[in-house]
Amino acid sequence: MRMTRSVDSVQFLPFLTTEVNNLGWLSYGALKGDGTLIVVNAVGAVLQALYISAYLHYCPRKRAVLLQTATLLGVLLLGYGYFGLLVPDPEARLQQLGLFCSVFTISMYLSPLTDLAKVIQTKSTQCFSFSLTIATLLTSVSWCLYGFRLRDPYIMVPNFPGILTSFIRLWLFWKYPQEQDRNYRLLQT
Repeated sequence: MRMTRSVDSVQFLPFLTTEVNNLGWLSYGALKGDGTLIVVNAVGAVLQALYISAYLHYCPRKRAVLLQTATLLGVLLLGYGYFGLLVPDPEARLQQLGLFCSVFTISMYLSPLTDLAKVIQTKSTQCFSFSLTIATLLTSVSWCLYGFRLRDPYIMVPNFPGILTSFIRLWLFWKYPQEQDRNYRLLQT
């Protein structure tokens, strides 16, 4: 975004959903007393906030982005109110928050597959990021192993779809190799 001074090839929704994901897991980690979850997701939440700020800076249609961000904040406040006020038992709160985080993580990992039909139809993987696919694979494997070590299904199970979708995207990259677009060539110079 900074190099091209544009958000033309960047979608905003992944930044927003990743922020929700980080904040949810941060809350789960705080409730569970897990320092690893707290540190990793606090750093992730700060980075996502910076990405959102950069997007806002370069976005010509700020109103729509601000509306989506305000909606996210409202949903987060409702969620914190629900878990903080209506679920008084800490163990029940941990289970429900773990389930919410798991479902949200699974939906986040499955979301890139919405472009699957487009990729097959156009025989082009231009809408996928190879580096993001590798990062997703490594992250998913790491969290699965961490969840397995802790025997925490809420951490382990939702990361299996991340591994699966990463392998599907890698297969698509192999089947339909990417051509370098103009913006990528500009960034290399």
